[in-house]
Amino acid sequence: MSDDATEGAGDTMTTPSIPRDGHPDPGLSTLMSERRQLINVAYRLLGSLAEAEDAVQETYARWYTLSPEQRRAIDSPGAWLTRVAGRICLNLLNSARARRENYIGDWIPEPLPGSGEWSGGRTGGGAVDPADRVTLDESITMAFLVVLESTTPAERVAFVLHDVFRYPFAEVADIVGRTPAACRQLASSARRRLRAARTPAPPTARQAAVVRNFRRAWEAKDIDALIGLLDPDVTATGDGGGLATTVRRRFEDAGQLARGLVELVDRLADLTIVERTVNGRPGLVARQDGVVVTVYSFDIADDRITHNWAVRNPEKLRPWTGRRHRRPDGALA
Repeated sequence: MSDDATEGAGDTMTTPSIPRDGHPDPGLSTLMSERRQLINVAYRLLGSLAEAEDAVQETYARWYTLSPEQRRAIDSPGAWLTRVAGRICLNLLNSARARRENYIGDWIPEPLPGSGEWSGGRTGGGAVDPADRVTLDESITMAFLVVLESTTPAERVAFVLHDVFRYPFAEVADIVGRTPAACRQLASSARRRLRAARTPAPPTARQAAVVRNFRRAWEAKDIDALIGLLDPDVTATGDGGGLATTVRRRFEDAGQLARGLVELVDRLADLTIVERTVNGRPGLVARQDGVVVTVYSFDIADDRITHNWAVRNPEKLRPWTGRRHRRPDGALA
């Protein structure tokens, strides 16, 4: 695999143990530097940081089940790790379809915090910042990940690896188990679906202004101002996963959603709303007694909110609440 595709070579990782024969593994520095790249790939494939970290940990575990001789025979450990991680993710995607059919309520990808509040200031809530693990770009936005959920597992793997990370179809084919020509068609199918569903995103500053005004109107319980910031055909999706309550009814228009938001503030007197970066874009975080309970991300077009995603499942809020994940080397990150 080319060095151009290796992102995050400066990422740190606890040095794995030396093999029993006393000789360091070949390409140990490559193994250490590949971890961030693997997390980036796995998160985009799975839509879950927790599952991505588990997949990468399993990848490293498989490396260390090889004998020293087998490891030395591998010309490119980085390529081997990517191939194994891709296959693990593909298997997880295939099984995820069945699991999500049994998921309680709507399933939304796990939201990621940025390196700080986009309005300036300190990050709050003692959150663990995964920005050193996942690069935030257009392919990480909630809107992008939600559309990826509509693709087949093979389409998703082919598209993410080729279009996002620029892996050649010959290498993608080795992961997906199809011919390069078939993988090209898979990626093309996913690309068409994404193009049909996506709208051009306004500049970040304009998005920030819309979300900031939305927060102020929400806190002021100004229904008319909220309606003015919402697209007439706005949609809203909540994800509680059966572990947190979400609104069961579908909002039919902007007025109904605006009134529902005001009712929420009325019911929860201790609710505070702060501006945060969510998957690389301006978003909001709701806290109760200082604890993050909901993360809101938005799709915005023509200076109006067209979709609102609200993640309340506490299992998906670990990066926001300070609960730590276990790294592939076994250490807590």
